[in-house]
Amino acid sequence: MSVATLPQRRTLLLGLTAVGLMPLAGCMTKPIHPVNADGTYCHRIGRSYRPTLTCTPQAVPAASVEAEAKRFEGTAGALTVYVLRRNWGDALVAVPITVDGTTGAATIPDSLVRLRLAPGNHRLAAKWDGRDADINVDGQAGEVRVVELKGSGWAWGNTFSWQVVRLEDVRERAQATKLVADVHTIL
Repeated sequence: MSVATLPQRRTLLLGLTAVGLMPLAGCMTKPIHPVNADGTYCHRIGRSYRPTLTCTPQAVPAASVEAEAKRFEGTAGALTVYVLRRNWGDALVAVPITVDGTTGAATIPDSLVRLRLAPGNHRLAAKWDGRDADINVDGQAGEVRVVELKGSGWAWGNTFSWQVVRLEDVRERAQATKLVADVHTIL
């Protein structure tokens, strides 16, 4: 083998290795666990025989409803608001959210909630550990809004804050979550 062919062989070998490892990149995403027999869903951390579970208090929507919701289309006659909760280091607690002080749903880590509301201005509130955070969402019929509930879990406590985000910026992250509630307040 001549010294002149070594760089070509090295390039070929690196190229083949990269092509061979490319399909394994899909294995790096965490799979969504199946729904429990009672219809609830649990987010789990850890692979041991005793993983940490954070479960929804109510049954989650059917897979067909989840697929329809993840198209992120507006609803005629309603303001559609998606609440995304997907953050690195998120607190492992279920956080209930309310709309205008009434209708609510619980969020868990790596979850999505779809709210179909009357057009206009609405106040979303999250309550946890005796604390709360609010955000106002405004929109017209047929529009889609996305807000993110960003959480952090630390040894000294949990914190949450709201952030308005663009659907284009979070669509991929939202696809990797579980729809845990589909709330209709006007339909």
